[in-house]
This record gives sequence, structure tokens and C-alpha cells, in this order.
Amino acid sequence: MKTATGTRENVKIIEEYASGGLKVEVLEYEKLLGISNSSMAQQVYFMEKQNIRVRQIALYLNNEKVTIEKGAMSYFQGNIQMVSGVTLGNALGRMVRGAVTGEQMAQPEYTGSGLLVLEPSFRHFLVLELAPNESVIVDDGMFYCAQGSVTVKTVSQRNLSSAVAGGETMFQQQLTGPGIIILESIVPMAEIDIIDMDNDVLKVDGNFAVLRSSTLDFTVERSAKTLIGSAVSGEGLVNVYRGTGQVWLAPTIKVYKTLENAQRMGITSTKGMNMNTSRS
Repeated sequence: MKTATGTRENVKIIEEYASGGLKVEVLEYEKLLGISNSSMAQQVYFMEKQNIRVRQIALYLNNEKVTIEKGAMSYFQGNIQMVSGVTLGNALGRMVRGAVTGEQMAQPEYTGSGLLVLEPSFRHFLVLELAPNESVIVDDGMFYCAQGSVTVKTVSQRNLSSAVAGGETMFQQQLTGPGIIILESIVPMAEIDIIDMDNDVLKVDGNFAVLRSSTLDFTVERSAKTLIGSAVSGEGLVNVYRGTGQVWLAPTIKVYKTLENAQRMGITSTKGMNMNTSRS
């Protein structure tokens, strides 16, 4: 079978995963060699120094199926067919549900044997394998790809107040194993802290939990038992996770978003920037 790197000498494999009939490669372009504009070359030079590089996902299917984010396909080769998953029987229901939840009417599914390469991105890819019946809820916009054995569905927060006060969207995506899932993230895995909980309580001041086990109960509460206590602490509301499972925390998300906003506004100094991740 053709490899995703092909004849290119500028692309390397930085991660590999395999499960069942699916093999996943995370590709990275070592340099962008086609730049002819000097100003852009200078910008890309410093981007590469900061590990801002183009990455791609390559999927090798052997009688396997994958579900990908709409618009993520770059090219494929081999005996692979794309199916939408929409039929005359379920089209109306999907359309109505999508109008309420914002869920796509259909996420493309590719099945068969061959090579499927997804679109390049400057973002980071987080790859993990879910055990049978293991279920996680991911932050809005992170889903990128899942093995065919993984169930992908949109779920709603238990109550509107928790979603709004917690800085979360009302609807999120729940992924249930077994199988490999791939998430697209502005934060690399090296900056994500995986918190293991065993009948425990985790309180987070801000919306920077990018993934949580579906077994955990999520609520939004005052940081202290009284209004005066919350005012004294300066924290106000916190996101609370209870139960047994995992929470993936990425505190630097707010930092990156703050830097992007500062750049957009033409601010060059970080002295006056608010890096606080809280809503207080």
C-alpha cells in the first residue's frame, strides 16, 4: 500500500497508533520550503522555532470504517467508499435534531481498505484509544476522527444554567468505545494535565477542561459555601466534577487566546494582559 509520506522528504511520522483494522499516523512537515515572500519567510521561521508546524493525519484502513469531521478529507487511495449515513428514513429526524443542537446532519464515513489522508492543520492532534463502553465528552469543535467501532453522538448539558455559567456550550459530543478517536486541539498533549478521579471532587476555576469521562457529574457552583466567602476568595463560580473518571485540563488555552486577541488588537506587550482563566 502507498504510504502517506510518499516521495516527500520533508514529512516525518511523529506518532503511530493501531487498533483492529485501523492504523493512524500523525505526520509533521519539518519545514515549509515553498515560501518565496521574505516577510512571510521571517514569520514562518519564528513559527517553526516555536514548534508551530503543519501536521496531518493519515489513516490506513483494512476492511475498516472511520467517521471524520465534515470537510476534513484531503485525499484517499484504494478500495474506499464514502457514505453519508443519511437515508430516507432518518433524514428528517437528523435535520430537526441538527436545527436544535447545531449537530451536522451527517458526518462523512469512509469504509473499505486503503489510505485516507486528512487536511493539514497548524493545530495539534490528540489520539487516544477508548476501551469497550468507555465514554468521554469532548469540548466543542475538538472532534476530528473516530474509528468505526466508536459511537459518536451529540449530548446536551443536564441543565442550561450549568452550560451558561460554566462557559460550556449547551451541546457537546460524546464518544463511546471501543476504538481510536482523534481530537484537534490548540494545546499540545505536553500541556494537558490528566486528572484521575476515584469517587472524588475536582473544582476548576474556568473553562479549560477539554475532555471528561461521561461517568462524571458536572455542575457549576460557588467557590465557597457563602456569597461572602466567594467574594473574599475572588473566585466566584467554579466548574465542579464529581465521581470516578478522568478530566483533561489545559490551563494554557486562555493564555493562547489572550495572545491571539492582543495580536489582533496590535498590542505588543504582555504586561497588561489578563491571563486569568476564571469568569470572576
